[in-house]
Amino acid sequence: MTGKTYLAFDLGAESGRAVLGRFDGRRFALEEIHRFPNGPVRVIDALHWDALGLFNEIKKALTLVGRQRSETLSGLAVDTWGVDLALVGPNDVLLGNPYHYRDARFDGMLDRTFRRVSREEIFQVTGLQFMQFNTLFQLVRMVDERHPALLSAERMLHMPDLFAWLMTGRQASEYTIASTSQMLDARTRQWARPLLERLGIPTAILPEILQPGTVIGPMVGWLAEETGLGKTPVIATACHDTGAAVASVPAEPKGDPWCYISSGTWSLMGVELEAPRITPLALKYNFTNEGGVAGTIRFLKNIAGLWLVQQCRAAWQLEGHDLSYDDLTKLAAGAPPFAALIDPDDPSFIGIGQMPQRIADYCRRTGQTPPDSQGGLVRCILESLALRYRQVLDRLEETTDRPIRVIHIVGGGTRNRLLSQLTADATGRPVVAGPVEATALGNVMMQAIAAGQLSSVWSGRQALRDSFPLETFAPSQTPGWDEARKRFAELTAG
Repeated sequence: MTGKTYLAFDLGAESGRAVLGRFDGRRFALEEIHRFPNGPVRVIDALHWDALGLFNEIKKALTLVGRQRSETLSGLAVDTWGVDLALVGPNDVLLGNPYHYRDARFDGMLDRTFRRVSREEIFQVTGLQFMQFNTLFQLVRMVDERHPALLSAERMLHMPDLFAWLMTGRQASEYTIASTSQMLDARTRQWARPLLERLGIPTAILPEILQPGTVIGPMVGWLAEETGLGKTPVIATACHDTGAAVASVPAEPKGDPWCYISSGTWSLMGVELEAPRITPLALKYNFTNEGGVAGTIRFLKNIAGLWLVQQCRAAWQLEGHDLSYDDLTKLAAGAPPFAALIDPDDPSFIGIGQMPQRIADYCRRTGQTPPDSQGGLVRCILESLALRYRQVLDRLEETTDRPIRVIHIVGGGTRNRLLSQLTADATGRPVVAGPVEATALGNVMMQAIAAGQLSSVWSGRQALRDSFPLETFAPSQTPGWDEARKRFAELTAG
């Protein structure tokens, strides 16, 4: 394939990878060239990310591309999960390793913050859903404890911004990642400085904000020489992985009204809007207004996602049962339906470890018999996720006053065909699944826009439809869903 070549770094909660993306003007092609593990590192009593270890893996991939393969890149970009932050001090010193969003230090931060500024006031400014690990609450915790890193900091950077700085020397924040912080004014799309000052957060540490599709700068000299890539442009793609995934949703501009589910460790379910929707109903249902590409707002809801399956698998591996995700899905397909249901977003499921036991405890606490097999437990999770999607879909329609006729599922979760079918059955809507590599494709697509190869997001989505197969799941008339919806509504009524 001729055309231009881009390098996308996609860092997730379980692993990171480097993907070469080629675009010939009509079709995309991807090639994964490096994959590496990622996850929390416990140090004494706290969970951290190994930021420098991740950057070392990024350098390995850059060297592979530049030195061993002698590729010429038209751009490179990094996307990661949201909210977590790094602090940079005088003389470009990284002040410790970033905290992991699942660290217990953030327990109770919502109530502590609301004692100073009300939930309603914060939502009216930021339009963001409330999660205890949002950047805002991480910083309030650091303010309260007079954290030495915060006292010394000159700049705050989110994770993709950190790696972009290390590659270019420029300290800036890309809009989609900044919008996960609960620190932006949703209407002006700039830092909400008056709100932050009321909470004691030093606003001098806030970087400039760049729009997705902006060239941050060329690779710094030492890195250009070490990797053999020269002054390759580093691009601010949609640096939040969900922002990149949503950019690649293969919808048609004049097709049926649609919503998306970016499916992976988290499920992010929502619609694209032209302006934030900050209403009492949005606050009641805890929807969020995150930044999207091309001036859009990602009006969405965070749902626990396949995190529960991942954690069950990890627990079973410790017991000597090394089952693949495909193995678990096959077992789930053969398990009895609707034996037990859970609220995937129950706070008891946030932490790491012992997930099968925590799900069993939840079932007993809610008067249900826990599943007695691995397949039964995974089916419980998948059916509960599908029911949660139906609940969120109904609330999306109510809050936005618009119908949703089609559900697009993108990302790694599309490999779970059982979940896609259950979602179609639970919602009564056709589900279009794919592309699997949504985040990497969105990353590459925004680089191609920055390089002038694509004129718009919609032209990029057309190219994606031409490049990768999609699978449609029609709703089936499986009995039991109406009763399951009633049971699920009772479980989540609180």
